This record gives sequence, C-alpha cells and structure tokens, in this order.
Amino acid sequence: MTTLLVPRVERSAAGRVRDVLAVGRPAFWVVSVVPYYVGILLATHRLVPPVEDWPRLAVGAVVMGPLLWLAVLAINDAYDLPGDLLNPRKSKSPLLDGRVSVETAKRISVVAGLASLAAGLYVGWVFTLGVLLALILGWAYSVPPVRLKTRAGFDVAVNSLALGTFGPLAGWAAVSPDLSDFPWVMALQGTLAAIGLYLPTTLADLEADRAAGRQTIAVRLGASTTYRLGFIAWIAAAGLSVLLAALGDVIPRSMLALEIVMVPVLVAAYRRFIGPGRPFRSVIILASLFLLPCATFALTYTGVL
Repeated sequence: MTTLLVPRVERSAAGRVRDVLAVGRPAFWVVSVVPYYVGILLATHRLVPPVEDWPRLAVGAVVMGPLLWLAVLAINDAYDLPGDLLNPRKSKSPLLDGRVSVETAKRISVVAGLASLAAGLYVGWVFTLGVLLALILGWAYSVPPVRLKTRAGFDVAVNSLALGTFGPLAGWAAVSPDLSDFPWVMALQGTLAAIGLYLPTTLADLEADRAAGRQTIAVRLGASTTYRLGFIAWIAAAGLSVLLAALGDVIPRSMLALEIVMVPVLVAAYRRFIGPGRPFRSVIILASLFLLPCATFALTYTGVL
C-alpha cells in the first residue's frame, strides 16, 4: 500500500468535510435507511411512527445511514485502493487523487464505528448489538487476512444479509427490543431481493476485479452464471411476494392484484437492465422500480389504501 504513488492534495476545512462525506457515498444511505424504515413500519403498523419515538428512530437512521456507511466504506476503500486504481467506476474516489489518504480513511472508519456504537446505545441495546455485528462483518469484508470480499459467496452473503435482514431487523429493534414477533419471512424476501441487486454490481466491476486478482463471485463463477444466480434470486423474491399476498399473512391480500401485475414487470426489467457489461446505473434503475411495490406495501399495510 505504501508503494502506491497517490498525490496528496491540500484542502480547506469545508473541502475536507466534503471529501469525508464522499467516502461515505451519500447516495448509498437510502439503501440501508429504506429497509430500516420497513422494520419500523412492520413493528408499528403505522406510516408515521408515534411522535415520542421520533428522536430515537432519527438517531437510528443516522447510524444506519451515514455512520455505518462511513465505517464500512472507508475501511473498504483503504484496502481496495490498488484495485480501485484499475477501475474506471471508482475514478472519483477521494482516495484515488489524494484528497483522502489511506491512513485518514482508516481513522474515519474507526471514528465512525465508535460513533455508531455510542449513538446506538441511545436507540437500544439490541439495536447496538446489531450495529456491532454489522461493524465486525464490515471489517471482515475488507480487511486481510479474512477479507470476505475476495471469497466468492461470502461477498454476496455479507452484503445481502446486511441489507435484506439486518436493515429491517434494526428498524424493528429501534422500536422494540423484543424480536419474538418479527416476521422473518420478510427478511427472507428482502435478502433474496438484495442478492438479485448485489450480484449485478459484481458484474459491473468484473474486469477491474479480475485485473486486481480479486476472487469475487463474478470472477470465480463467470459473468453468465453470476447473472443467472441473480436472476433466480430476483424471481424468487418476486414470487414470494405473490405467495405472501395470497396468504394475506404479512402482505395484505388486497395487494395480490398489484403483485401479480408487478412481478412480470420486475422480471422483465431485470432482463432489460441487468447483465454482463451493463453499467452500474442499471442496478440503480432496477432498485428504483422495486420501490413502487415497496411504497404500495407501506400504504396498504398501514391502512392508508
């Protein structure tokens, strides 16, 4: 790492703040805050939670958004720098042009991680345990010798479980530490959807990861097999939503007609936007389409529709 010739850039205080925020990828914060909100929705059965819970839930959102992303992405960028220099998609990373040094990125990760634990204590002890687990997995994902990012299969599991299971579970725990009534089938559906969305990101970085020697699942299995696995997970998530709506257990039965219509649309969208050689923005388009049934579920589940 010390042999990399990355220029050092002097920045103003405001510029340094912007660089730190850039490391945390603000566009990603909604990726974890949405599942967190789903967990709150499931726990309260309300579109807007009780006012007395707002301070605690807002602190939880700050943890799930900027703090955790800063903690895991800063350490990831620090150890990914050699490979990121080969990846055009990472060309705007503050570490690549010297705006943030590797040492600074590591410090950012530690400070953000400690801040997330401290803030988590205000939310609740179960929530804080979950944050601690997320931090451990985030470091294990990036830091040698474990470096799960380069172990095919583990890279998928860490990201998919973090978003699909931990996200809604954290939202539920922010409302109540009692997880006995948590609808685990929704975590399964969320995890399947997360697999379907995460695997295409490994396709977008396939050539750069291969050049850097990273054994991601796309590098190990190849583009076609990775695409098929993502497509299967996506279809499974969509099919499970239809089944749950038909049963009327967690997803209201009144959503069945919409689910029947949306499943072919989402499957067709995956075929249209996802595949080997497609840019990363295609994943963003697909994820945006997925928000439509999510929003309808929220309105129906809380009795607005």
